[in-house]
Amino acid sequence: MLDKPKLSNSGLTPTHAVVAMDQFGEQRDVKVSGESPLTLKVDDKEIVTLMTLGTHPELLALGYLRNQRLIDDIADIESVNVNWDKESVQVTTRSGHGISNWQEKLSKRTVTTGCGQGTMFSCTLDKLYDNKLAQIQVKQSLLYELLKSITGYNEIYKQAGAVHGCALCFGTEILNFVEDVGRHNAADTISGSMWLDDISGEDKIFYTTGRLTSEIVMKAAHMGIPILLSRSGVTHMGLELARDLGVTMIARAKGKAFLAYNGSENIIYNSKPDKPLQRKMTS
Repeated sequence: MLDKPKLSNSGLTPTHAVVAMDQFGEQRDVKVSGESPLTLKVDDKEIVTLMTLGTHPELLALGYLRNQRLIDDIADIESVNVNWDKESVQVTTRSGHGISNWQEKLSKRTVTTGCGQGTMFSCTLDKLYDNKLAQIQVKQSLLYELLKSITGYNEIYKQAGAVHGCALCFGTEILNFVEDVGRHNAADTISGSMWLDDISGEDKIFYTTGRLTSEIVMKAAHMGIPILLSRSGVTHMGLELARDLGVTMIARAKGKAFLAYNGSENIIYNSKPDKPLQRKMTS
C-alpha cells in the first residue's frame, strides 16, 4: 500500500484585526475574515483559482480534486505543497503525468452559484451515478440534538461573520467542522480530510449553514453521504437532483423546526413539538 501524500502545513490565520466606526460614531476594534486567492496546480498545470479563508489549504486542494472527479485515487498523489508567496498549491502526482484525460475532463466548465468557487467540470457529472447512496434512517430527536450542538462551532462566524460552516456528523457527534468564505470550499475541505483518512460517508450526515444547491448535493453524493442538513433553503435543481440520487434533504432547520424536502420516509418522527394553539375568530 502506498503512503499517504505528503502535505505542507500552511494554514493561514482566519481573521484580521481592523478598526470600524459604529452607529454612535465611535471607533471599535473588530475582526474581519480573511480571503486569499489560491491557484490549484497539478504537476504545474493550472486548474482553477479558489478564493478561500486559507486555514486548511492542503485539504481543500485534495477535496476539490476528489469532488470534481479530476483524480479518482488518492494513492496517485505524492504531495500537496502550498506557497502563499505565489498564492498557489502544487499537487504532484506519483506518475508526474498529472490528470488522466486532461483535455477531455477540463474541456467543459460550468459557472455555478458557488461562493468562493463557482466552477464545475463535466467529469463531475459523468461519475455522479457510479455509486448508489445508502438509505439510512435518522431520528427527529437526533436532528434536534445535532442542531443544538452545532451552534457552539461557528467560532469564526461569531468573531467576524462573512463565512459559511460545514460539518461531518456521525449521530450526534461532530467529527469535523470547517468554516470558509464559501460553503463549497468548506465542503471540499471536509471531503479532502475524509479522502486522506479513508473515512466512509455512508452512515454520516453532512451539515451546512448555506443553501442546498445542485452542486452541494453533488458533493455529498461524491462523498457517499446520504443525508444533507441545512439551516438555509434549497434550490429547485438541488431538490430534483436529491430526488434522483436518493439524498435525504432537510433544510430550513433551526431550533425544532425543519422541512424535509426529500427522503421524509427516512425520518423517524419520535419527538414532534407541540403545535401552537390557534386563536378562534370572534364575530
